[in-house]
This record gives sequence, C-alpha cells and structure tokens, in this order.
Amino acid sequence: MDKVIDAEVLSHKRKKLIRIVSFLIVAIIIIILLLRSFLAQSVNKSAITTAVVERGDISNALNASGEVLPEFEEVITSPINASIQNVLLDAGSPVASGQPILSLDKSVSQSEYEKLKFQLESKQNDITKLKLELDKSFYDIKSNNNIKQLRINSLEADLENTRRLYKAGGATREDVEKIETDLKVARLEKQQLENEVKSKQQTMQVQMREATIAAAIQQNDLSALERKLRLASIVANRNGVITWINKNIGTAVKEGEQLVRIANLSSFKVQGSISDNHINQLNSGMPVIIRINDKQIRGTVSGIQPTIQNGIITFNIQLEERNSPLLRPNLKVDVFVVTSAKKDVLRVANGPAFKGASTQDIFVLNNGKAERRTVHIGLSNFDYVEIKDNVKPGDVVITSDMSSYINSKVITVTN
Repeated sequence: MDKVIDAEVLSHKRKKLIRIVSFLIVAIIIIILLLRSFLAQSVNKSAITTAVVERGDISNALNASGEVLPEFEEVITSPINASIQNVLLDAGSPVASGQPILSLDKSVSQSEYEKLKFQLESKQNDITKLKLELDKSFYDIKSNNNIKQLRINSLEADLENTRRLYKAGGATREDVEKIETDLKVARLEKQQLENEVKSKQQTMQVQMREATIAAAIQQNDLSALERKLRLASIVANRNGVITWINKNIGTAVKEGEQLVRIANLSSFKVQGSISDNHINQLNSGMPVIIRINDKQIRGTVSGIQPTIQNGIITFNIQLEERNSPLLRPNLKVDVFVVTSAKKDVLRVANGPAFKGASTQDIFVLNNGKAERRTVHIGLSNFDYVEIKDNVKPGDVVITSDMSSYINSKVITVTN
C-alpha cells in the first residue's frame, strides 16, 4: 500500500515540475520577443548612413574595367634577322625624333646582301651576253641574206641568157630547166635561212626578257635589303617616351619581331573589358564614364573588337579630355558604359539599402523617427538610384542595409 502512495506522489511531483519548466520556457520566449521587438523599434544614428533626396540627372550603366593606354603608340620592329648588339636607352626614357635607340648585328644580312649583289651582276652579264649574241645573229642574217641574194641575182641573169640562147638555138631545154631549178633552190635556201635566224632571234629575245625580269626582281630584293640594313640602327621616328624595349643584348630577333614601343604621353585612350553577357547591349558611339579615384572623365565607345577571348569583350574608348593629368599609362580604371539616361529626376545616393528590385521598402527620417515607405525604383548606377514616388526633394533616406527592420513600420533613431 505504501508503494502505491509513493508512486502517486512521485507522479504528481513530476507533472508539477514539467508545468513549472514549461511556464519558464514560455516566459523566456515572451521576454526575448519583447526585447527583440523593443530593440527592432530603435537604431543608433551612428550605425546608419543617410542621403538626401535631390533632383538631378541619372544614367543606367554597365559595369566594366579598363586600362589607360597612350592614344598613339609606335611599334618599331626588327627590319632583318639579326641579334641585338647595343641598347642605348631604357624604358621610360624620353626620346626625340631621329635619336638612336639600339643597334643590331647585321653581319649575316650583310653577307646576304653581298651574295645578292654578286648574283645580280651575274644576271646583268648574262643579259649583256644575250645582247651580243642577238646583235651577231642580226649581222649574220644580213650577211648571209646578201650572199644568197647575190647568188639569186646571178642565177636570174644566167636564166635570162640561157633562155635567149635557147631561142637562138645555142642552148637546150635541159640547160634552161637546170638553171630554173637552181634558182628555186637558192630562193628556198634564202627563205629557210631567214626563218631559222628569225626563230633564233625570237628565242633569244624571250631569254633576254626573262633574264631582264629576273634581274629586276633581284634588284628590288637587293634594294629592299639595302634599305633594311640602313634601318638596322634603330632610331625614333617621332618625339615620345619609350614604354618598352628589348634589352636582351645578344638575343636573336627575327624580321618583324618587336624591339621598341614609343608612345606620345600627351594623349591617352582607355581600353575597356566587359563580360560577353552584355554583347547585345554594347555598341559603338555609346557614352562612357571613367572613374579614377573619386574623379570622372567622360568618353565614347569608339570601336569593339570582333573576337571574344575567355568570355571577355574588348572595346576602345575615346576620351573627351585626352590629356587629363589623372591619366597615366597602364592605369587600371573603373568603366561605366551608359545604356540609358534621364534628366531632372528624384535621385538619392546608392547604398546597401537598394537591392536592385523595381519595388522595395525604404526608411525615411522624420522628426527622430525612420518611417518605412514603399517606393518604385527607376534607373540606377554606381552613384545614384532613381526613386519614382513617395519621396520629395530634401527627404533624408537611410541608405545602409535595413533588412533586419523590414517588419517595422516606424523606427526610433537614437543618438
């Protein structure tokens, strides 16, 4: 009997303990919710950032990156296959037009030049020889032709005499026919000689023309190599600054390989890069904003590279202020390609409070309180956000992230 009573007592005590613990848990949850509600209703002024609504212009832009480059840069290449013999200036050195920069070892090309020169002289000698042979053949045909003509004249005279004798009975018919045959043979021999010599002359003229053309080509090659040899002493063609130079003395360089780059640092451009996701939005002539620190320079997209490399489009930007003191070679800059723009709109400085949605809630300060308002967002860029409604010029908007207060209609701003 005692054991049954003890079990009932223990069960009663256990249930009582459970009720007490449950009550405490509920009380703690209520206290936490009340504290959170109280804390969510207030924010310290030092913990937020604000901006004043104003009227002004705004543009929508694509974010890109860019690099400042000299607008005009001359690339000097090796005119010949050679090796670098001497370097006179370093990168960064100013250079004047006509000033020597480096020299090349041109011994190999000089030997090639001498070889070409000898071959050209040989070709010219062949042409002279062909001319002499052609002149000789012309003299031979003229002499042989005269000899054949004399024989023909003699046979014609003999034929006339023999015919007269034949009529007078002093010669036979066979005598007349023999002379006639000899005359025909002489005439055919003369024609054959003329044809043979004429054919030989034509052949020699073709050979001479071919030799003349080959000599002219070789002369052009020789002149080109001579010009390249003169250029082997690399000099600047304009005033500027050396931005890069191959200083590896003794290194072999091929014809056309870069040796020096000279830039005019009084005028710059920007080469921009952007993801190919924006390929359909990027066009030549679009306005561009270049940000350097907290300064801006405006420009225009002047050209777009036709190829895409690693998902990146490259484009050139022509600047309105090409000689700005902010510009330096190879400086990395932020680029904003303007896709659309509006004038005289309500705008506020951009910040974490704006998430990119077309409709969102913001907090506007009013007499020590922050009131939640639902607004419609228009254009936005790195600097500003357009607010279409529910604000007026002079309103102070909280621009810091307020997502933890999104369920509060009014927040107390404390000092």
